[in-house]
Amino acid sequence: MAKKIVIIGAGPGGYVGAIKAAKMGAQVTLVEKEKVGGTCLNRGCIPTKALLAASDVLTKVKEAKDFGIIIEGDIKPDINFIMERKDKIVERLVSGIEFLLEKNNVKLVNGTGKIADKNKVTVTKADGSSEELEADAIIIATGSSPARIPTFPYDGQKVITSDEALNLRYIPKSMIIVGAGVIGCEFANFFNSIGTSVTLVEMMDHVLPLEDKEIGSEMAKFLKRKKIKLILESKIDKVETNDKFVKAVLDNGKEIEADIMLVAIGRKANISDIGLEELGIAVDRGRILVDEYMETNVKGIYAIGDVVPGAQLAHVASAEAECAVENIMGQKNKMDYSAVPRGVFTDPEVAGVGLTEEEAIANGYSIKKGEFAFRGLGKAQAIGQIFGKVKVIVDENTDKLLGASIIGPNATDIIHELAVGVRYGLTAEQLGRVIHSHPTLSEAVMEALQDVNGKSAHKV
Repeated sequence: MAKKIVIIGAGPGGYVGAIKAAKMGAQVTLVEKEKVGGTCLNRGCIPTKALLAASDVLTKVKEAKDFGIIIEGDIKPDINFIMERKDKIVERLVSGIEFLLEKNNVKLVNGTGKIADKNKVTVTKADGSSEELEADAIIIATGSSPARIPTFPYDGQKVITSDEALNLRYIPKSMIIVGAGVIGCEFANFFNSIGTSVTLVEMMDHVLPLEDKEIGSEMAKFLKRKKIKLILESKIDKVETNDKFVKAVLDNGKEIEADIMLVAIGRKANISDIGLEELGIAVDRGRILVDEYMETNVKGIYAIGDVVPGAQLAHVASAEAECAVENIMGQKNKMDYSAVPRGVFTDPEVAGVGLTEEEAIANGYSIKKGEFAFRGLGKAQAIGQIFGKVKVIVDENTDKLLGASIIGPNATDIIHELAVGVRYGLTAEQLGRVIHSHPTLSEAVMEALQDVNGKSAHKV
């Protein structure tokens, strides 16, 4: 008899897990209260990339003269069209996921799921009716929501989160963005490109606080070049709004005014009212605790994605889902977080994998570094994208790759070669000997790896 699996939440963890489980022979029911695809598809990864693609085109058109292309007339963004295009892309992908679920015989139930006991999920539907689902195993994949600062007067108009920012139908003249992490930097990039004057406020001493500090400093230089104002090592003590503007009072007493404020301080796990307390499922600091097999302290109940400790990334959620399903279906596979690639889709892009330089030193490693600037590449010069570099961190004693960081063109694609190196313990010597096509941006990876041991032919 087929194993019954109920998954609560149809984001990149939930729907991937559902399809994998179905392919492995399980009888799968997927519960979702909104649209399939979760935050990533509907209010995160995909819509933000659609917006950033529009701003990238706008930037390229404005810079066309640098390539000998003369474009005359008024060049300006159509915010309504940009938002409509974003919505169409999302709708198309949502339909694609629904098709995949149907083709794999996954039962999709629309409603709010709550764990009644370790073998039962109750689903409350929009019309008030309920349905009980029997399960041999349950996977919690309820995702996350934008984190809020309790003292800020959120109204969805003057003080907003990323959810509202994705649906603005006008171009603000000025914007305060609170938080210079991934979300804050991506939105700063977009709104700056379409003509908004952006002030970015960060409590830490550098932008992208979770990335390599040197890479964060390089990003700060580029943001300033774009006329984005950076205020670092500062907190906002008070926020006031009226019909015309929002005013932020910093901890040093300085006041900033803008048309609108976007709060981008991260995300909180959606774990309220899903039955955790009743079953005694362990939680710490707002996240569900799981073992290396993605199982909670209650046997048969698993958790994945943004609700568990670690990086809140779509691709991590998908990998965790596959791990959980494999273990439910009788395999014994541990989740491996050693080589999770990270990406920031700004202009220029930022990507990382493994340990940063600061993390490697903090973990007791004696390290060697290798670097190579994109300006040294023929391809980068040809396409007019010479800003940034590849940086690799290597164990001095073994030559094994510990981590890497990239700032520059196509960083989020280039990083995966280095992720393979980190994952499988390759040395700088081994990976640096791989022949790279010329002219390509990936040559910067080869040169940085060769630089570790002083062998880069194109670095002075």
